Amino acid sequence: MTPEQMRDASLLELFSLEAEAQTQVLSAGLMALERNPAQPDQLEACMRAAHSLKGAARIVGIDAGVSVAHVMEDCLVAAQEGRLLLRPEHIDALLQGTDLLMRIATPGDQGGEAAVPGFVAQLTALLDPSAAPLTAIVPAPLAVPLPPLAEPAVLGETLAEPEPTPPRKPGKRPAEGGERVLRVTADRLNSLLDLSSKSLVETQRLKPYLATLQRLKRMHGQGMRALDGLKGQLEDSGQGPEVLQALAQTQQLLAETQQILLQQAADLDEFGWQASQRAQLLYDTALACRMRPLADVLTGQSRMVRDLGRSLGKPVRLVVEGDKTQVDRDVLEKLEAPLTHLLRNAVDHGIELPERRLLAGKPAEGTLRLRASHQAGLLILELSDDGAGIDLAGLSRSIVERRLSPAETVAQMSEAELLTFLFLPGFSLRDTVTEVSGRGVGLDAVQHMVRELRGAIELTQVAGQGCCFHLEVPLTLSVVRSLVVEEGGEAYAFPLAHIERTLDVPSEAIVQIEGRQHFWHEDRHIGLVAASQLLNRPASQREGQHLRVVVIRERDQLYGVAVERLIGERVLVVMPLDPRLGKVQDISSGALLDDGSVVLIIDVEDLLRSVEKLLSTGRLERIERGASAARGVVRRRVLVVDDSLTVRELQRKLLTHRGYEVSVAVDGMDGWNALRSDDFDLLITDIDMPRMDGIELVTLVRRDHRLQSLPVMVVSYKDREEDRRRGLDAGADYYLAKASFHDDALLDAVEELIGGAQG
Repeated sequence: MTPEQMRDASLLELFSLEAEAQTQVLSAGLMALERNPAQPDQLEACMRAAHSLKGAARIVGIDAGVSVAHVMEDCLVAAQEGRLLLRPEHIDALLQGTDLLMRIATPGDQGGEAAVPGFVAQLTALLDPSAAPLTAIVPAPLAVPLPPLAEPAVLGETLAEPEPTPPRKPGKRPAEGGERVLRVTADRLNSLLDLSSKSLVETQRLKPYLATLQRLKRMHGQGMRALDGLKGQLEDSGQGPEVLQALAQTQQLLAETQQILLQQAADLDEFGWQASQRAQLLYDTALACRMRPLADVLTGQSRMVRDLGRSLGKPVRLVVEGDKTQVDRDVLEKLEAPLTHLLRNAVDHGIELPERRLLAGKPAEGTLRLRASHQAGLLILELSDDGAGIDLAGLSRSIVERRLSPAETVAQMSEAELLTFLFLPGFSLRDTVTEVSGRGVGLDAVQHMVRELRGAIELTQVAGQGCCFHLEVPLTLSVVRSLVVEEGGEAYAFPLAHIERTLDVPSEAIVQIEGRQHFWHEDRHIGLVAASQLLNRPASQREGQHLRVVVIRERDQLYGVAVERLIGERVLVVMPLDPRLGKVQDISSGALLDDGSVVLIIDVEDLLRSVEKLLSTGRLERIERGASAARGVVRRRVLVVDDSLTVRELQRKLLTHRGYEVSVAVDGMDGWNALRSDDFDLLITDIDMPRMDGIELVTLVRRDHRLQSLPVMVVSYKDREEDRRRGLDAGADYYLAKASFHDDALLDAVEELIGGAQG
């Protein structure tokens, strides 16, 4: 490439950057002028932007850009001088010119220049008062292309793609506030953040050295005092001058070394403090390099909302609060598509036509409001509209018609339960397909993308007043606030976004329900699992009267994970695992703690899938509670298997009152799972039960080498000899008929088989 070509290429790139900046000014100013056509500051800003683009296009030799910017400047100057009142058709045409300028400035777009003559003629005709009235101008194509969804789009509908405009080049945003902007690759930013986090960790390693010096200083002082005492004893005992002189020299050397030690300890303390401050500043600065204001993904959204509303005959405006909220670049990129689709959805579905709004006592112009804020390491977004809300009656009919739920069940559902159906794949409230909606796919794709960001989305509505989407996503994917725990000598981190709370659960509060361990908290029972089994670590020896439990939540699932030790809350810099490892079960990434040790970050969603898998296969291990051992008393444990709630509870109360520890199971399959995951001294089972009857259960017990010696009692309504023989032949040790059942008979049989409650 010749120097002249290089120079031309550089000028074109600069023109593209300037066009991006100035068209943003034009779009914002023109939408403000649409609401108040006589704002002098906005007219001045738009005129200057058009004038700057005209001059820039002339410098780089783009005649088409000169023509478009010139006719736009004429229109704006006429409005400034009072010769022209900007009407909606003028605003539409000027917005079309803004998009056309951006297309002309984008390399590779051949269609932009071809549209210039028609646009110039159109706007010239609007400027000529004597020209015949033109037909209404179609609103300008959207300035920002709709970002692609990984899956189909919004509230029951796929939204029509706008006319394609060339994508913006990454890293070319204009300077803000006069600051220079440099283009840096994401990999380099990630490397910088990684190195800064490691330097922060390294400075923490100075603390042990300083502590050692402080301890050495104390020991040195103790040695000096010991020598002083020794000197006094020697003087009292009348030792010779040679001994006392040698002792004095030793004291002098120790005094000199003490001064050196004191100075070195002070210097190291000062160096460590300064190094940690600089490392923290370096880390904070590197992290800030990845953060951008939310406004970066909202560029053009106000224009998109306005244009879509115009095309649907609905005047709508977007009000943004908190657009300077800082968010990680990666999160911003992934938020753009769902936000765009939710905004389009609100215009299409939420906002009513002006006539209906006026009848309802609302202003003709609809309002979308987007609020952004920080909260506990999360980005909170609330997107609300002042439209009609959701037609719950129509939603209920659609649920029944699609056979998603019976009419009787739908009639009893709460509003929140009904709204969850809108997030199902393929659900739509529209009967016909239009350019904007009605293709039968919906909010499921938006929800999927939000969950990929480890976030959540919730929909609420007020009939006649509008809807509100509440989104929570992490501020950054590079850093995660976590609770660090220890299990089997290894450190693991649970992201705080998934933690409901931490608890100390008393050992006696753990109950066995249908073969699974639970504890009660705030009037609900929470399933309890051992972190050691989930993470394949050696089972820890749990001592004391309490278990340390981390209660984790993933959507509607809630589980308590018993851990060995809670280390504390930490802010961790995420370090991706080596791709050669593939997907590590239950682990999402790694990080370094302050002392340089490695911690693995838990993938909570994957962890809960592992819990469900263990439950379905009956391999969930029982957590040893240790309370009985602490008292020095071992209570005999009995498993009662019966599909009758009345019989189960009767037997449980009788045996518990006598001092036995009792667990219950609702059928043979549930009982078999309990036997494989826990230890019992006696099995009491019915015969006729769903899924697996008592005979099958006893047969399985006798075939299992671990359970072969377990005493088994059959309690059944069947009192015929052949039924008794079947039970005993299967391997039961005792057969008790319910027809002759009474309290003493059951308790006597249990004592006969295993003795008293305490062994």
